[in-house]
Amino acid sequence: MKFHFEFDIKKLSPPITHKDQLLLVGSCFTENIGEKLKKYKFSVLENSNGILFNPVSVAEALTSYIENTQFNENDLFQLNEGWHSWKHHSRFSALTAEEAVSKINTSTSQANAYLKKADYLMITLGSAWIYTLTEKASNAKTGSVAANNHKAPADWFYRRLMTAEEVLQTLDNVLYRLFQFNPKLKIIFTISPVRHLREGVIENNRSKAVLIQAVHHLVDKFDKLYYFPAYELVIDDLRDYRFYAEDMVHPNYTATNYVWDKFVSTCIDDPSQKLMKEINEINAAKNHKPFNPTSLQHKKFLQTNLEKVKKLQAAYSYINFKEEVDFFS
Repeated sequence: MKFHFEFDIKKLSPPITHKDQLLLVGSCFTENIGEKLKKYKFSVLENSNGILFNPVSVAEALTSYIENTQFNENDLFQLNEGWHSWKHHSRFSALTAEEAVSKINTSTSQANAYLKKADYLMITLGSAWIYTLTEKASNAKTGSVAANNHKAPADWFYRRLMTAEEVLQTLDNVLYRLFQFNPKLKIIFTISPVRHLREGVIENNRSKAVLIQAVHHLVDKFDKLYYFPAYELVIDDLRDYRFYAEDMVHPNYTATNYVWDKFVSTCIDDPSQKLMKEINEINAAKNHKPFNPTSLQHKKFLQTNLEKVKKLQAAYSYINFKEEVDFFS
């Protein structure tokens, strides 16, 4: 008997290789995929503004990377003894404005340089609900979209659902700029399977429908765009609460690995998949807990794996194995 519905996924062309550089932007699901890519030694830069959910904040972040927009203290606001940016996740907040500005500008400059030479940009959209700032919000342009609420008072925000046309226009504008900035760039779109139930069940479904409609319009319009169905894999393929964490919002470890396996088989080329298996063996060896670290047996184990790593390093000079060499040395 079949207990879930599997469907065919169009393969990414050309597929990702270990020689490619990938920039990832968007929701927390982006970071799940990003961590796995880094684990297998792909070149990845993720969420240089922190986690972003809505299309406006994603587009504004990408524009800031293109322009290498530099912040100063006047762009921040103070709340709960910290300094924050309305355009960034709280990981960029700090106890002093100087420190927050430094973190923001360093990250933006890094993203600017990385985006210029990136081969793939993966954008994961989470919600079409946006929170615009009211006249009560601290140091903000009224009507601008907050990327993060930073636990500010509720009356600092006005919530509304974007239309598919608004999402389309927002993303369409930034796509043209991206292709001008980096003509070789290829873009992978995904919709996050994380359920935004704080908005409400019906409201979450309306939001996902808006995002899906807009993204597919763009994928049909541009040759260099690709849609990976992370959302559909969880909602329509697995389709069971067993695959969600206890909060019933986030896909659990099993679901995330299932989506990852599908991503690998459809988006990564065969030689890289073979190399990933060898890297996985090295990762497993790194996680091994020896009974006696000073034993001859363990020293032989370290030497054997060091030789494996050096062999990979010689064969794939474009991959950085320094951490592994240091670990087994």
